[in-house]
Amino acid sequence: MKDRDPFYYILQPDFVLMNRRVYKQTLVARPSYTLEIQRKEWMHMTNNHVQTEPLKDKLEDNLNKIRNELGGSDDIIIREIGFGKDRIAHAAVIYTDGLADTKLITDFILDSQTQGNHAEEIDHATDEDNLLDALKSLALNLGDHKEITDFAGLYSNLLSGNTVLLLDGFARGIAAGTQGWKGRSVSEPVAQSVVRGPQEGFTETLRTNTSMVRRKIKDPNLWLETMQIGKVTKTDVAIMYIKGIVNDKIVEEVRARLGRIDIDGILESGYIEELIQDEAYSPFPTVSNTERPDSVAAELLEGRVAILVDGTPFVLIVPTLFISFFQTAEDYYQRADISTLLRIIRFISLFIAMVGPALYIAITTFHQELLPTQLLISLAAQREGVPFPAFIEALMMEVTFEVLREAGIRMPRPIGQAVSIVGTLVIGQAAVEAGIVSASMVIVVSITAISSFVITGYSMAISIRMIRFVIMGLAAAFGIFGIVVAMIALVLHLCSLRSFGIPFMSPFAPFIPADHKDTIFRFPHWAQSTRPRLINQKNTTRELMSRPTKPEK
Repeated sequence: MKDRDPFYYILQPDFVLMNRRVYKQTLVARPSYTLEIQRKEWMHMTNNHVQTEPLKDKLEDNLNKIRNELGGSDDIIIREIGFGKDRIAHAAVIYTDGLADTKLITDFILDSQTQGNHAEEIDHATDEDNLLDALKSLALNLGDHKEITDFAGLYSNLLSGNTVLLLDGFARGIAAGTQGWKGRSVSEPVAQSVVRGPQEGFTETLRTNTSMVRRKIKDPNLWLETMQIGKVTKTDVAIMYIKGIVNDKIVEEVRARLGRIDIDGILESGYIEELIQDEAYSPFPTVSNTERPDSVAAELLEGRVAILVDGTPFVLIVPTLFISFFQTAEDYYQRADISTLLRIIRFISLFIAMVGPALYIAITTFHQELLPTQLLISLAAQREGVPFPAFIEALMMEVTFEVLREAGIRMPRPIGQAVSIVGTLVIGQAAVEAGIVSASMVIVVSITAISSFVITGYSMAISIRMIRFVIMGLAAAFGIFGIVVAMIALVLHLCSLRSFGIPFMSPFAPFIPADHKDTIFRFPHWAQSTRPRLINQKNTTRELMSRPTKPEK
């Protein structure tokens, strides 16, 4: 078949507009397409269902259509007014009550009706363009404005908190920025608290979140791109990155994956995370999230991309590495030796949380010779009246603790903490006294549970809890050999994962010595002169000062 122009298939509606799967295959078959062209064409395809009917010349027809399309909703306010000293311009001001700043709009209407500063300019307008320019100048009292020519743009602005100004006799309108809804004020992060460091977290308002990041990075190379995702919710999604530091291929890949999303609604960043992650069936997260502006700023400075979603305080970070889930913002606010010690404790906790119960099961069931004689006699005495094998014993305690943990999270906060503490103490003590489980098993499960809380990434902690049950089953069947096989399979799986093209286990696999300055050990700031090499391929030098020297005596 003779090769055709890349846009040939877009011009053939019978071939592809009704079949997005065929269109997707067409993109794959043409490697000459750039990712930017793919993104624009895909957005054109997914938004094809929106009827972009142009505005009408007659004001009454436009208002009737708005009332019918929006079902005559009570929160859609339409006020018809006249502009100019002689009221020659008949117009309508439309806004959504609760989303727009009502006081600002009221002041604007009163000013226009009391012969505002632009009244004479409106009266002497000779044609349509002059009148629109005059009204744009008047609309500056409301805020930034833009022209709209169709109902799709009108509804998008109206339901986003903007105020729409329509004129009789013109098939164009003006949308002015008047967002003024009530939002949660900036407060301390709930899920990622620190002892030392900024005590502010993101909110549910996108513009507030972007401003908090810009307060940290006052650089013109911090770029922001916004798009709407969700055919029904039309949720604002923004990506932030530092031009000149970020790898451009990663930015293009983020654009491409976001552009391919075709869904009715986005209510939280978790929707985006699940739709853009590299491996859908892996228990390990390949996209991290944070609610701290300082953490986002630090990730941007390393060459990563932040994805902000309107309506949630959790910001996605891509690409992400395995080591990122064991680092906290506080590591960089304390001395290097203290941060290194805390990271070593986290990795020890990771090992305990993953294989602690499994080692207990394997040793007490198959490898009793590994225990000292006195300890073996003590364990045997405790298990003398227990009717279940060690695996069933551990499984019951682990499931019980998971139920109590979930109950403590879902119940009201004052009650949840009491249920978690009292339930654990009462059930554990009663189970030991009843002879259902041994006291040593309660200790092992308790240490394991506490260790799982040390892991800083909540999504990673959940993954470790899931894997723990699998390793327990292998330990019950094959002993320590089963644990070794499970760990080998786990390492192989982790090394096969990628996050937006970056190896998930970097810089361990592939091994990059220069990037180990901020992994298990946290070197001093003056020693970290380079950024991660695989994430950043352009500007890899931080240009830090040289090592501090002692003052002369």
